[in-house]
Amino acid sequence: MAKRSVPKGVIKDIIIVGVGVLVIWIGLQVAFGTQNPFYVVASGSMIPVLEVYDVLIVQGHEPFEDIEVGDIIVFNRPSDHNRVIVHRVASIIQEDPKTIRTQGDANPASIPGTDFPITEEEYIGKVAYTLPQVGYVTQLLKPPINYVIIAIVIGIMIVKQVLKKKNEKEITFTDPLNSDNPDTIDELSNIDKIEKDSEYSEHVEESKEMDELDDTDEPENITKTSEIDEKLEGIEDSIENDVESKENQKKKE
Repeated sequence: MAKRSVPKGVIKDIIIVGVGVLVIWIGLQVAFGTQNPFYVVASGSMIPVLEVYDVLIVQGHEPFEDIEVGDIIVFNRPSDHNRVIVHRVASIIQEDPKTIRTQGDANPASIPGTDFPITEEEYIGKVAYTLPQVGYVTQLLKPPINYVIIAIVIGIMIVKQVLKKKNEKEITFTDPLNSDNPDTIDELSNIDKIEKDSEYSEHVEESKEMDELDDTDEPENITKTSEIDEKLEGIEDSIENDVESKENQKKKE
């Protein structure tokens, strides 16, 4: 079996999309000062301010030293750093080094090892914007659905390239004389039946008459030319005779 390679157009489209996404992602990281500017709320600890599946845009450029009580921040859980948490700052435990305590708006109290102690080491950024319920999209991008979506997109790209090449091969230029179209054949067969243009026809007839006159006048022209030649010869002979007679008279004298 012959191996079928992926069309170059598909590879090109994938590269363009990949590079575009990468450039946008890097631009967002630089703009917001954090490796991941977007976080999805996964629990109800901040209800009603933050709902589950709300998307948070985090500003990492906000210095930890400027964080105040009442700010909503995103941080790694201090006990093991294996979970990202978003809670509100409840109090400043210590100023040097700065250490804070947080608490979820829906929680009755702060949880040790989860809400405090938070230092600059755990701090990720301050919540700048909230996109309500946009996080539902992330549920669609979880395996295996995300793989299905990627496969569908690549499949569409491949079909698009195949159809494009097929259309290019089918585009050919045909000779009307060799056309199988019955309408074209009828038009060519009736070409002699097309009504003649009156002005063109008169011009053609006049040209034919002039040709006929030229043909009939040709013998007369030849006769006239021969008569003229004979007259010229007679004049030349008379001139020669006069010259000879004059010379003879001079000799006699």
